[in-house]
Amino acid sequence: QVQLVESGGGLVQAGGSLRLSCAASGRTISSFAMAWFRQAPGKEREFVRAISKSGGSTYYADSVKGRFTISRDNAKNTVYLQMNSLKPEDTAVYYCAAGFGGTYYSSEYDFWGQGTQVTVSS
Repeated sequence: QVQLVESGGGLVQAGGSLRLSCAASGRTISSFAMAWFRQAPGKEREFVRAISKSGGSTYYADSVKGRFTISRDNAKNTVYLQMNSLKPEDTAVYYCAAGFGGTYYSSEYDFWGQGTQVTVSS
């Protein structure tokens, strides 16, 4: 079992940046692929970015290509999502997820955080 806690969300103007953190406890994240998903009001949860156990492979949604970067620090048991050039359509609750083998699909992830709100004003 692993517990995930997201932080770093908030209100930012369009064009700005935020860095989200996902701190894990209960088990080392080196056992897991890690990902970020998001859910906007009235919409389904969608994939944002993922990173393999070793960090050697990453996956991204086309909507965030070139703007969002995922990284992991296994020593700190933490995953990050650096978000640059934010747009109003990035407004959503952002969730961290861990899975034994995950890429783009939420069904591949077994553990989820509670989410952190990101609001981008125009």
